[in-house]
Amino acid sequence: MALNNLSLSLQFGQFDNLAAHRALLTRARVTKWIKHALAVDAEMAVRIVGEDEGRQLNAQFRKKDYATNVLTFDYQQAPTVMADLVICGPVIEREAQEQNKSLEEHYAHMLVHGTLHAQGWDHETSEEDADEMEAYETDILAELGYADPYAKD
Repeated sequence: MALNNLSLSLQFGQFDNLAAHRALLTRARVTKWIKHALAVDAEMAVRIVGEDEGRQLNAQFRKKDYATNVLTFDYQQAPTVMADLVICGPVIEREAQEQNKSLEEHYAHMLVHGTLHAQGWDHETSEEDADEMEAYETDILAELGYADPYAKD
């Protein structure tokens, strides 16, 4: 698989256990995960936030009053993807525990998931679209050495 070029800004907000998240989310690791999901070159910012910032952004842009795992702000899909991904660290940590996954696995999945959204993939339009997106995510994560994120225990 040919990997596309990526210009990445990696940012961290403030939240409990931030040091563990920063140690896990190295620029090299985040770049690798995103590049495996890119079909074209991209300029992206990834911001790891706490629940307060995540909740504020989700309320402002999606009218949902809770912090969600990943928000994708896509500004351009071609010829170069331009997008911001906002990932709520505490939500990722909680979901990873609930799903019996490592924090690394879940971050890899959410970064791939958000990157696909930035390229126009959508799982909320139809069940067929959701199935197609999930299958593609599973393939990408397998290439990266991770288990199927949608597998039921």
